Amino acid sequence: MSEAATGPLSDLRVVEMGQLLAGPFCGQLLADFGAEVIKLEPPGKGDPMRQWGREKPHGKSLWWPVVARNKKSVTCNLRTEEGQALARNIIGKSDIVVENFRPGTLERWGLGYEDLRTLDPRLIMARVTGYGQDGPYSPRAGFGSIGEAMGGIRYVTGNPDLPPSRAGISLGDSLAAVFATIGVLTAVHHRERTGRGQLVDSAIYEAVLAMMESLLPEYEIGGYQRERTGSVLPNIAPSNVYPTKGGEMILVAANQDSVYARLVTAMGRADLVSDPRYVDHASRGVNMAELDDVISAWTADLGTDEVLDILHEAGVPAGRIYTARDMFDDPHFAAREAIVRLAHPDFGEIPMAGVVPKLSDSPGAVRHAGPELGEHNSDIYGSLLGLTEAERAALVDRGII
Repeated sequence: MSEAATGPLSDLRVVEMGQLLAGPFCGQLLADFGAEVIKLEPPGKGDPMRQWGREKPHGKSLWWPVVARNKKSVTCNLRTEEGQALARNIIGKSDIVVENFRPGTLERWGLGYEDLRTLDPRLIMARVTGYGQDGPYSPRAGFGSIGEAMGGIRYVTGNPDLPPSRAGISLGDSLAAVFATIGVLTAVHHRERTGRGQLVDSAIYEAVLAMMESLLPEYEIGGYQRERTGSVLPNIAPSNVYPTKGGEMILVAANQDSVYARLVTAMGRADLVSDPRYVDHASRGVNMAELDDVISAWTADLGTDEVLDILHEAGVPAGRIYTARDMFDDPHFAAREAIVRLAHPDFGEIPMAGVVPKLSDSPGAVRHAGPELGEHNSDIYGSLLGLTEAERAALVDRGII
C-alpha cells in the first residue's frame, strides 16, 4: 500500500469508478474498514457529489466529505485512450473495482469485466446499476428514485389519501451499495477458497425488493395488496406515533402480547390485558384504531420525559422521533461514538456518522474526510505506477489527469 492503513480490509486495494452515490457508498463502506480506495475522477470537475447537497458553506458540499471519507482522489479522463490505459495499470495492481456506470459504458472504454479479468483472474468487480447488467431494462438510465418505485417501496410509503412519498434520503442507492458491499466481501471469501475473482451485479430495484418482506406471497397466495398506511402497519398494534403534553410526539411499539401487557399495566389499565378486544395480536389488529385512541389519551396528559421514563422502566419499547439536534445532544450517541468529528480545511471540523457495524477485534475507523480533487495523484501515479514528475506534468497538460 502507498500509505499505512489499518483495519480488517487493509490488505485490499479498491478502484472506484463512477459517481454520485450508488457506487461511491459501496467504496465508503469498504474504506471504513481499511481498504485502500482509489477514486478515479474526471479532471477539472470531479464527482458531481463535490457540488451536491442543500447547504454549501464556503461554496463546498457537506455531503462530499462523508461519502468520500477515507478515500484517495486521483484524476483520470476515462474517455480518452491514455486515461483508459492509466486506469488499467492501476486496476492491474488492485483487488476490486467498484463502478456504477450504465451497462456497456465500461465495455466501450475497454474496461469491462471480461477485459479487466485478463489482467488478473483474481479481480473482483462490483457493478451497481438501476436494473442490473442484463434483462430488457438494463440499458435504461436508472436513478435510485426509479429503483425505489420499481422495487415496491414507494407505493407503500406515505398516507393512503396522498400520492406515494419518498424517504428524505437516497434509500435505493444506499441499499444497492450495501448489497454490493456484501457481494464484494462474499467474493473475497470465495477467492480465498478458489483463487478466482467474479462479477458482483447489484441492481437498485432488486436491493429495494429484497427489503419488501412478504409483499410478494401476500399478493399471490393471500390475495392482499399492501397499500399506504401512514404511520402504522395494518394489524400491528399498538405500534404508532402518540402525542405527549406540549405538542410533542413519541413512538411506542408494544404489539407483542407480553409487551402489550407491560404497556397497559404501566398505564394503570391492567384491565385491558384481558379485554376481548385486545386480548391477542389478531384482536388488537382488528381494533387498532380504538386502542390507539386509548393510548393517545394517556400519553397526551404526560410530558415526553415523564411518559418515556414510565415506559422504559416497564420495559416497553418507546422513544423520541429524533432530529439531527436530538442526536447531537443524546448521551447514548456520545457513549457509542455514533457521531465522529474530523478536521476539515474549510469547515474546521465536520461531524458525520461513525462506522457501522462495530467489530470487537478489528474495528473500522474514519481516518479523514473526503479529499481534494486529485489530492493523491502523486501518490498513485508516482509511487504506485512509477511515473516521473515530468511524465505526470505532461499528462496534466494533455487533460488526461
